[in-house]
Amino acid sequence: MIDTTQGFTLVRKVDASPEDIWKAWTNADEVAQWWHPRSLVTPRDTVTIDARVGGHYAYTMVDEANDDRYPTGGEYREVVAPERLVFTWGDPDEDPDDQPLVTLTLESGGDLTRLTFDLRGVDGTSGDESFYDGWEQALDSLVDHLGQTAVHG
Repeated sequence: MIDTTQGFTLVRKVDASPEDIWKAWTNADEVAQWWHPRSLVTPRDTVTIDARVGGHYAYTMVDEANDDRYPTGGEYREVVAPERLVFTWGDPDEDPDDQPLVTLTLESGGDLTRLTFDLRGVDGTSGDESFYDGWEQALDSLVDHLGQTAVHG
C-alpha cells in the first residue's frame, strides 16, 4: 500500500467551465494535447480512456529529443462528472493499489472554475524536477490547451 500522508496539492482558478475542463481530462483527443510536462509530448495513438469507475486509462509521454518513453496509466476510482475524478496514476503494469492516487475536483465559482489537483503517495515539492514540477507544467499546459488563463492558488 502507498503512503497517502505524502503528496501535494495544486490549485488553479481557470476561466473555463467545469464541463470544458472535465472533457479535457476524459477525452483522449484532448488528453493527448496537454497531459505531459512541457518538455514531452503525448502521441494520440498512445492514449486510451475508459472514464468510469473501474475503468482504466493509459498514455505514453515521449521525449522527442532522445525518444525516451514513459508509459503511464491507472484505474478510475470515482467519476462524478463534471465535479470529481479520482484515479490511480503510475506504471500501467503495476497493481493499481500500489500506485499514487490523484483526486481532481472542479468547483464552479462564477466566472472562474477552481481546479484542485491532489496527488497522494509521492514525495513532491516545488523545484523537484519530478512529480511536483511535472504536474505543475501539465496543469499549465491544460490551461493553454483550453485557450484560457489561470491564477495559481
